Amino acid sequence: MHYSGYVITDVTVIKCSSLNPFSTCSSDLDAWHRVRKDLYLRSGWTSTAYIQFQRKKEEELGPDDRVVIDLKISRLTPPTDYTAANNAKGEVESWESRPGGIWLKRTSSRHASDSEKAVTYIDVLFGADAVDPRPNWEVKDTPLLLDGWTERLETRLSIRRGNPTKSKRPTPRINENGKFKVMQLADLHLSTGLGDCRDPVPAEIIPGQKCEADPRTLEFVERLLDEEKPDMVVFTGDQVNGETSPDAQSSLFKSVKLLVDRKIPYAAIFGNHDDEGDLSRAQLMSIYEDLPYSLATAGPEDIDGVGNYIVEILDRGKSQHSALTFYLLDTHSYSPDERQFRGYDWLKPSQIRWFKNTAQSLKKKHQEYSHIHMNVAFIHIPLPEYRSTDRYWKGQWKEAPTAPGFNSGFKNALEEEGVLFVTGGQ
Repeated sequence: MHYSGYVITDVTVIKCSSLNPFSTCSSDLDAWHRVRKDLYLRSGWTSTAYIQFQRKKEEELGPDDRVVIDLKISRLTPPTDYTAANNAKGEVESWESRPGGIWLKRTSSRHASDSEKAVTYIDVLFGADAVDPRPNWEVKDTPLLLDGWTERLETRLSIRRGNPTKSKRPTPRINENGKFKVMQLADLHLSTGLGDCRDPVPAEIIPGQKCEADPRTLEFVERLLDEEKPDMVVFTGDQVNGETSPDAQSSLFKSVKLLVDRKIPYAAIFGNHDDEGDLSRAQLMSIYEDLPYSLATAGPEDIDGVGNYIVEILDRGKSQHSALTFYLLDTHSYSPDERQFRGYDWLKPSQIRWFKNTAQSLKKKHQEYSHIHMNVAFIHIPLPEYRSTDRYWKGQWKEAPTAPGFNSGFKNALEEEGVLFVTGGQ
């Protein structure tokens, strides 16, 4: 199949220092495309560095242009496969060195841009545990060898090969046995890199070995997924620990990779920490919306927050009737009025109106379902009613719920619209 997009013809690293007047990160951006991520994660004080690549469409390729078909990171020249097919000129493609330990294999073979081997985009991620859940993307298993900074930060390249694919939005449906299992994942607090443990239990899995938070968290989640085999997962906020996520994309990718690998649909809302890194709620949601198996969406722009939306779980078989409706709402972050209501934010009138209008508009349609239709709501910051110890509760009450000081009346709205239960994070 002919690929009509861009293919990469060259890759390099550009460095600059604020102390050197002759050093500049400016370049011919018409010829070079820059990945807008500092390879030092803004920790280089006076130095910055970026990945740049040249790219062209197939119809723009000239006789001297060579398409990148492989990329490796190594201190030594990667071995050349002399048994591989030669290019159109009867030559064996050899490795070419670039800064940062980058090695390129390029070809001038005709229609190389149509090949699934052709590198069509490059991104930058961080951490020894960096993963990429996007189709046709591959994270290089060695960090850039630019200097000690990129090795310490585990600055890694992720490359896309071939034609980019648009992920099809999944349609969650009741199983033939009449069941549908949902797993809620709350407050993963993933970092850029391995992360540091806080109050781990047990303190040391292996005596004397440093506790690495993210691998430990993800191993636990992986075990839960394999044991419970949910039909869907709902992230209820603080997937990203913004304070320790100078590259929030790397943190977010780790939260969904286990689900993408298992082909499990998922929805997501935000907590008070997700957007405390380098990406806003809107930017984070834009990433979610484009990932495989994602049901997440930003929701209406004319109401408060990002991520107010519904997910309909259809009846079994080919039925188009909804059996379950999940309402997901953004509970924001911190109180906008700390003097009067200290602590956390609350659901706004525009959100409650949206919820009530949506629920009422769906009632007639839901009454056509042959069984009892159920409504469920997901939020991050608990409702003020969670504070009451007089209500029934089960489990261990180790700390009081961190609910907002202002009650905007969402519990009443939930009861009026027949929501079976609401669950939160925090």
